[in-house]
Amino acid sequence: MSAGTLAALAALVFFAGVVDALAGGGGLITLPAYLAAGLNPALLLGTNKLASSIGTVASAARYWRTLKLPLFPFLPVVAASLIGSLAGARVALFVDPKWIRPLLLVVLPVVGFLVHTHREPPPEPAGKPRREATPEALSVGASIGAYDGFIGPGTGTFFALSLTRFCGFGLLDATARAKVLNLASNVSALAAFLWADRVDLRLGLGMGAVSILGHTVGAQLGLKRGAAAIRPAILLVCSGLFVKLLLDLVK
Repeated sequence: MSAGTLAALAALVFFAGVVDALAGGGGLITLPAYLAAGLNPALLLGTNKLASSIGTVASAARYWRTLKLPLFPFLPVVAASLIGSLAGARVALFVDPKWIRPLLLVVLPVVGFLVHTHREPPPEPAGKPRREATPEALSVGASIGAYDGFIGPGTGTFFALSLTRFCGFGLLDATARAKVLNLASNVSALAAFLWADRVDLRLGLGMGAVSILGHTVGAQLGLKRGAAAIRPAILLVCSGLFVKLLLDLVK
């Protein structure tokens, strides 16, 4: 790649990191960007997973360190996401995922409506410990993790929304937990791509460094403005994903 192409790719990866840290869905930006830059399509998904996984570490750490969220009680949900992603990746080897696109075209307007109408749950009573690994949270981790392993677009958004809608988390806390779940599912899929030698390590590591910067900026914005920044970002991601899937179907 020329210096100009690499610079343009880096700018898009940075912007995707900001969006991903706020709402998920950075792959909507990076996947077309890698293709436009001339990356071999066989290396596309693996290289993107490597860079995005590195960036997600930065935003997940920033959210959890600042919000002082307990990690240990949430580990069973993380494990559910990891196992679900492995299962989804295995299924993807045998099933044509094209039928997922029409389904998403139905689901995404519903997701947008849920974001628009969602109200923050009342705060937990002082001193009352919150149950992290509820059956609902485990189901969210496993099912959306499987979706990420199978096809993936919008996984971080779906994690955050499901944790708010079904598990009673506020949007900021849900976004922080979604980063950890998304990291687990990303690493699981990345392992499969590395095993199959489908990753451009040099490009992925370089863009991973850029992604760290984007995720750091996005996490800082999310922590500073909370739901006021996250909610419109999620709506933007859902709209972008809807348009992309619609155009893919028309082609």
